Amino acid sequence: MTINGIGVSPGIAIGKAHLLRKQEAALSGVVLLNEADIAIETDKFNNAVALSVQEVEAMISNYDQSQGNEGLEILETHIELLSDPQISEDVTGKISKEKKNVNDALIEVIADAVQLFKNMDDEYLSARAADVQDIGNRLLRNLSFSAPTHAPHYETDTIIIAEDLTPSDTISMDTTHVVGFATQAGGRTSHAAIIARSRGIPAIVGCGVTLMNIKNGDQLILDGQSGDIIINPAQEIVKQYHVKRENWLKKNHLLRSLKDTPATTPDGINIKLFANIGNANDMEQAISFGAEGSGLLRTELLFMGRDALPGEDEQFEFYKAVALKAKGKPVIVRTLDIGGDKQLPYFNFPTEQNPFLGYRAIRICLDRPDIFITQLKAILRASAFGQLKIMFPMISNIQEVRAAKVILQQAKDELTKAGITFDKNIPVGIMIEIPSAAITADLLAKEVDFFSIGTNDLCQYTLAVDRMNEQIKDLYDPYNPGVLRLIAYVIEQGHKNNVEVGMCGELASDSKATLLLLGMGLTEFSMSATAIPEIKNIIINSLLVAKEIHQRVMEMDSSALITAYLQEITL
Repeated sequence: MTINGIGVSPGIAIGKAHLLRKQEAALSGVVLLNEADIAIETDKFNNAVALSVQEVEAMISNYDQSQGNEGLEILETHIELLSDPQISEDVTGKISKEKKNVNDALIEVIADAVQLFKNMDDEYLSARAADVQDIGNRLLRNLSFSAPTHAPHYETDTIIIAEDLTPSDTISMDTTHVVGFATQAGGRTSHAAIIARSRGIPAIVGCGVTLMNIKNGDQLILDGQSGDIIINPAQEIVKQYHVKRENWLKKNHLLRSLKDTPATTPDGINIKLFANIGNANDMEQAISFGAEGSGLLRTELLFMGRDALPGEDEQFEFYKAVALKAKGKPVIVRTLDIGGDKQLPYFNFPTEQNPFLGYRAIRICLDRPDIFITQLKAILRASAFGQLKIMFPMISNIQEVRAAKVILQQAKDELTKAGITFDKNIPVGIMIEIPSAAITADLLAKEVDFFSIGTNDLCQYTLAVDRMNEQIKDLYDPYNPGVLRLIAYVIEQGHKNNVEVGMCGELASDSKATLLLLGMGLTEFSMSATAIPEIKNIIINSLLVAKEIHQRVMEMDSSALITAYLQEITL
């Protein structure tokens, strides 16, 4: 029997299954509190917070940095969440105003926060729901003064099978004998996936409910590349996968050895490979995988998980830290991209029938120049410490670009008047993620220094497909001829107008698309840091003529034909 999920950390694991099951927290159903109990329940919550912070701080002090910085960063995020005044205010508010006991109040607040993140269309942000659930579980345990669960000791060649793995589970896991793991839930940017990649452990997530039919001790083969889990395979299959594993290990060693090798095509064209990042630590990791900079810094992460807008100085320190970690390499800073699925508890968003087509991103920034100019001034100040670029998201017309540039000039004037140093010629670009922007790329090119194609939203808007809608998600297809023609047109117009064109959507990290995009003339790719070695290997070893591949694909009338052809030539 074979189960298929999402391969998130490549490699092949051969071993025996070890199942992990967790019990969900349940509402107590206790009657409403009387006034005398409110203070008692509030104290219980505050004590649980203090104890939880102590536990996480102890994990940080004992953290083994040889495992990489990813786990340390997650733990630091948990300290911030545990100290978040919004969570505290919501819990104590339910206790004092709704007269609920602390257990029920906490369960409800955490459930609401988890759902908020899960509903976000951005995969990176959606995966942060696991952090909120994790600190919620820790607080609930400490409310009852239960002893922390110690990480179990595993037998040699263990493959972990679980409904999901919390960040704490993953960080504290003794992986000495763990050769792989698979989860029922999760996505490519879940913490389980991030930690697995950083430790070189093959992993598969999003396997669905059938995964939990696996029994303890079952013999498993786990292919972290294809997403396949083979249960109790025949010995002949096991032998084949032992050979496959050895070949993969050799290939992986080769890919990592390419870190300092330029991404140059056989005919001498230099391709820039960048990373999509969320903070300074991400930048450091990206460089370790061979990134030449960042094609997308998601600044909205700085605005989330708090109870007020960050000020100019706080933003400046954040962008400065990234610039310093980049060590002179370029970093494209995307201005605030909130709204839609990215809601802020302290921001008064209007009630909208379709928020994804509503008040969001550049539309908010132009409507709230006070917020926009604060961010722009902070980015400009940080530009004195590195090679920063400014990028406006969700642009639909040329008037928005011009209006944004007016506010940018105002920010420059204010800093100049104050005698503050910044890059006066900082490059300015836009995201091409709305079809109207792609179609008018020739006009927009006259206003900016660079384009960055956001294929996730461009695909969604071009095909009128909500990626989060289970009934139609299969219609979301970046290989649709209409989507590919828009991408090709944007690249063509960029070249004609001497505007740099990059891509920061998921398609940039899809190895099937690499030769096609090269054939279109794309010379800048930005992706998850871990995808860089494989894409670089394709670029420097391709013996095929990419332009011919592009021409053939443009003659095809279905994504099925296109993907089958691209799959064949990349094998």
